[in-house]
Order: sequence, then C-alpha cells, then structure tokens
Amino acid sequence: MTVRTRFAPSPTGYLHLGGARTALYSWAYARHFGGTFVLRIEDTDLERSTPEAVQAILQGMEWLGLAHDEGPFYQMQRMDRYREVVKGMLEAGTAYLCYCSPEEVEAMRERMRAAGEKPRYDGTWRPEPGKVLPPVPEGVKPVVRFKNPLDGEVTWHDVVKGPITIANKELDDLVIARPDGTPTYNFCVAVDDWDMKITHVLRGDDHVNNTPRQINILRALGAELPQYGHLPMILGPDGQKLSKRHGAVSVMEYPEQGYLPEAMLNYLARLGWSHGDDEIFSMQQFTEWFNLDHLTASAAQFNPEKLGWLNNHYIKQADNERLAGLALPKMAREGAVFDGAPPLAAVLGLMKERTNTINELADAAMLFYREPKPDAALLTQHLTDAVRPALAQFVERLRDVEWTKPALSALMKEVLAAHGLKMPQLAMPLRLLVTGQLQTPAIDAVLELFGRETVIARVKAGL
Repeated sequence: MTVRTRFAPSPTGYLHLGGARTALYSWAYARHFGGTFVLRIEDTDLERSTPEAVQAILQGMEWLGLAHDEGPFYQMQRMDRYREVVKGMLEAGTAYLCYCSPEEVEAMRERMRAAGEKPRYDGTWRPEPGKVLPPVPEGVKPVVRFKNPLDGEVTWHDVVKGPITIANKELDDLVIARPDGTPTYNFCVAVDDWDMKITHVLRGDDHVNNTPRQINILRALGAELPQYGHLPMILGPDGQKLSKRHGAVSVMEYPEQGYLPEAMLNYLARLGWSHGDDEIFSMQQFTEWFNLDHLTASAAQFNPEKLGWLNNHYIKQADNERLAGLALPKMAREGAVFDGAPPLAAVLGLMKERTNTINELADAAMLFYREPKPDAALLTQHLTDAVRPALAQFVERLRDVEWTKPALSALMKEVLAAHGLKMPQLAMPLRLLVTGQLQTPAIDAVLELFGRETVIARVKAGL
C-alpha cells in the first residue's frame, strides 16, 4: 500500500496551531513511508470561505516548509464530480429525494424533543418496500438525502483514541445535496478521500462525530476505508481551549513575533507525540521516527516559555547572515543607522546567545546602530575621578593596540593593574560611553565590533 495522507482545511480563517500540527503529522507520516501528502482546500462554505483565508493557509504551510506533493485541490472546482456521484447514488437507491421544507424538518425535531427523543429527520420521504410516499408538492425543490443504515453499528479503530463504535440508529439520513444541487460537507469529504485514494486521515477530534457518516457513505460507494486518527485539542497555558486571549494563534503571527519555523515545527511535533525523552530534533529525524503508535489521546497544553526556549536553541544554531536578513527590516523600522556601523551578521552572532526571538535579537543589536545616549546619573555614578585617569590611558593606548578581542582584553587588564582598579570600574563607564547602556555582552567583544575610530571618538567625547 502506498501511504497517502491529506491536510484539508476550510478557508474560513487563518491557519491555527491545531491545524498546523495536523498538517505536520500528516506530512511526516507520508514522508516516513515515502508516500504522498495531498493538500485540499474545503471551500464549499461560500458564506465564510474567503480568498484571504486561502492565502493565509498557503502562506502558513510555506513558512513551515510543509510542501505538498499533490494539490492544492479546491472542492468548488469539483462540483461536476460531486453531482455525478449523487446521480449514481440516486440510481443505486443509496440516496433519495426529500421534499420536506426546513420548517417541516424543524417541526419534526421539536416534536421529538418534546417526547424526550433525540431530534432527527423522521424518514418521511425515505423509500422502503411497501411504503407509500406522500405526493410530490408542486414548486418545491428537493434535497438529496443519504439512505443511512437503520440498524447495526459503525466501528473503527482510531489510531489515536482506540476502538470507537456508533450505533446507526444515532444517525439520521444526512442531506448530501441542497435544493440548488450544491453538495454538503460530509459528502464532499467522503468523495474526495475516495477519489484521492487517501489511506490515512489525521484530523482534530472535533471531527469524530463526522466519521461514522463518512464511513457509511464510503461503504455505500463501495470505497476502501482509510484509517482514521483524531488528535486531541491544544489547550492554553490556563488549561482552557487555545484562543486569541492566549496571544498569537494564527501561525503567521509567529514569524512576525520573531520565531523560526524549525522551532515551531519542533514544538508542534511534541504537542501530542513523543520519541522517548528527545526534546530537540530536526525534521529529518522527526520523519524517520514518526509513527502513529506514540500519538497521545490526552489534550496537549501550549507552553510559550518552552517555545521560546526552543527558539533560542535554533537562533543560536542559525547562520548569522540568515538572522541578519530576518532582523534587518525590524531594525530599519526603528531607525537603525547601518552606514559606518559593524556588519549586522557579526553583531547578531555576538548577541544571539541570550535572545529567545528575532525581535529580541533585533532590539538587542540596536545598541550598535544608534547614537549612544547614556543616562547622566549613571555617568556620574560610574565615571568617577578615580576611573578617569585609567580611562584616559586606555583610550590613548587604543591607537596602537591590535584590534582583536584578546588584545583589547589584555590592554584592559594592564590598565586596571596600573591603576589598582577592578574590571567593573573600567567596563561600566566604557559601556556607557560607547553604547549608552550598562548591560551588554563582554566589553572586549563589543569594542572589537564597534571598531577603533568609533570607540576612541566616543570615549574621548565622554571624557
């Protein structure tokens, strides 16, 4: 069997974290077996589907690097195929025309609720041997209903949740085509999975109730059933359903906040799956390890701190030129002056150890790309009469020293020894005069990057 998985979002909003995890697992399972990953856009909800949402989904998939092998297929472009299948089911007797109005169906349901029964369609127009159907009303366009089995059960082994059984008497005869001929969601999904030869369906557990309906339709079509796996929802840090109040929910908000796609993928992979105690792994490792045996049925909890920790790891591993390309737009918006300043890639290489996002990294790097404005009170505190002679000697010696971190460090130690001072007494005023800040990476590394002329000019101006 060739493994064929699919990701089939409805374009009624952005690509959220739960959808991205579903896409990742489906993609990885296909990659693990050398199979095919299909992208399908389920856009039959004309009132809520938008081109902007389609674009957001495609952008999210592209940012994550989850390339599809086939598609994207759009359900609205498959209407002729759905009508053909409906016609065949009417001819085969697995579907029938129903002339009940929506008001009549709602009245049926109200009567059942009043009687303490489960509200459902009562089968008024369902053809049965010996049954006399009502006369066809004039001017009423019928819906098409699927002739669901009346007895028995639908059972499948869910690869996440285990065996699930639903009695057919719990399911009424589903509308598969509306009066204008447009097909309905569950019908389209079943036909698509059949036509696209999908072998494994991974999706959110909000689809569990759809599965028995789709299985019955597929059986009526004589189609082979895929294996189903329903993934638990992702909860916010407070244990509630993940929502906008927890911060970014749309996948495309994360690059805006400075996260790398490899960090997001690594994080999502562990939200419902595990490989021993491994926390950090590449996507190549993930596809080699990924199987359906280690998916958990319990809800996963989103942890922003852990995502930040992972992002820090991948920032530290990232090529500095790549980081520069990501940080530069934000820095330019904040007024960074790059002319005559140190190379951005080199600066980010120095600063990246302590930052969790590209945005934090860009903010930290700004000290190299704007004029220093040290706080007057801090200067008074650190630029004391005891320190001034040492600072003056240090700046004079800068003319002749080799401009490397080790040589600058050695010079600082010489000056400190000559004046009987400790490192912070010289390093603090140096930081203030050169960068305007008290908190920076190691001062010798900072001076090396700023360059000889800039350092000398700023220290002399401060003195």
